[in-house]
Amino acid sequence: MLSTLTASSKYFEDFTPGDVYRHARGKTVTEMDNVMITNMVMNTAEGHFNEHLMKGNEIFGQRVVFGGINISMVVGLAAQDTAANALAELGMDRIRLRHPVVHGDTLYAYSEVLSAVDAEREDAGVVTFRHWGVNQDDRIVFQGERRVLVKRRSHWGAK
Repeated sequence: MLSTLTASSKYFEDFTPGDVYRHARGKTVTEMDNVMITNMVMNTAEGHFNEHLMKGNEIFGQRVVFGGINISMVVGLAAQDTAANALAELGMDRIRLRHPVVHGDTLYAYSEVLSAVDAEREDAGVVTFRHWGVNQDDRIVFQGERRVLVKRRSHWGAK
């Protein structure tokens, strides 16, 4: 059965505007995460990989984690509750990187359901989430909105 490949909950019908989720896991950002992914995407901003340069920086005093990593980790932490029955990622908007992340920070994710509307196809609906990530000190490091095409239980639940 196809439905056994995804979660038995968190279909389109399970998302109600106003619901807020505190996602179960956290992730400590390592030096490897930052350097590897920064280099893989060919980001040449030295603030992400040049410790010597950043030690003299009066704002940060150390390397900062590439914002794309912060966004990916928060959305990834939220995926268990928001993407188990996703058919497609439709877009991200209103992205804000609010506070720098450094090696050793631990990120946690929260999500709010902003809307759940019918899609152009009968087997799914569109859910819009506001995601935000906080560090170990409860400082908001990321905020953004994400639209996802999510399976309807009424169509997919028994397949």
